[in-house]
Amino acid sequence: MATPVSDPGPAAEDAALTLAAQAGDVSALALLLERHRPGMRAVALALLGPGPDVDDVMQEAALVALRRIVDVHDPGAVGPWLRMVVRNGCRALLRASRRLEPVEEVPLPPYAVTPERVLESHALRDWIWEAIETLSPALRLPVVLRYFSRGVISYQQIAEACSVPVGTVRSRLSQARNSLARALTAVAATAHGDTGLRTRESWQEARATLAAAERGEFGTVVRDRYSPTVALTVGGRHLGGRDLLLTGMDGDLSAGVRQRPVHVVAGRSLMVWEMELINPADDPGHCPPGVAWIMTLEAGRVDRVRLQHAPRPPASHE
Repeated sequence: MATPVSDPGPAAEDAALTLAAQAGDVSALALLLERHRPGMRAVALALLGPGPDVDDVMQEAALVALRRIVDVHDPGAVGPWLRMVVRNGCRALLRASRRLEPVEEVPLPPYAVTPERVLESHALRDWIWEAIETLSPALRLPVVLRYFSRGVISYQQIAEACSVPVGTVRSRLSQARNSLARALTAVAATAHGDTGLRTRESWQEARATLAAAERGEFGTVVRDRYSPTVALTVGGRHLGGRDLLLTGMDGDLSAGVRQRPVHVVAGRSLMVWEMELINPADDPGHCPPGVAWIMTLEAGRVDRVRLQHAPRPPASHE
């Protein structure tokens, strides 16, 4: 009598697809999302009720899965993980409706996994970034800040960096999720550049720029790398151009303030350098604790710099 062939079962199939997705197989990730779509949507409907918010949460969950599929330690349990992503997205949306800032709650593993490390280690990174590059500049900037920066992620911070109201940020992120879902499908089979290499080069450029500034050569960097008509925006307000860039850097260095890069995001048309600001010992409150250089590129040169400072810690009342 023939030995019956055992059915591998849903968990085994999920595990195989998850491992393939973690290795960079885009089609495997798409199959996982389609396979678990009914359960994910049921969670969203139970928490939000019928309406357009359900579609927004489902699209956001797909983006979270793209970035964090490598965080799944039990590949056979990817279904509960995807439903948890949706649940957290719903809770964030409900908090936002009560005028509280949403915080993504998908738990990170004990070791320090960040979006940048996911991009560096994950084979999907180039595919994701190529899709992001297809977005309009107005949609691309809030997406990159929201999902890939560390320090400019709240709606209020993004609104200041983009010089638009918070409601516009919400609207643009919703539009971007719709556009990105279509773009991801369109670029899945196309050739794309090495985002990992681009990010490493941007780290080197950030460090080299700061080193040149400390040698008194920031002007040379600006002439070589920045557009003659570069615009400088600080806290959402347009303040000037090249001259103000040079004056600002010289003023900080003269005051003893130093910068240290802590996180870098780099696409073809957009770079974000997040810096720790180190104040002199005799003036510890001179500058806020950090600043993000948000730079858009045109023909390979920086044509706009948005500086977004981290909030100062609350004053001590001892």
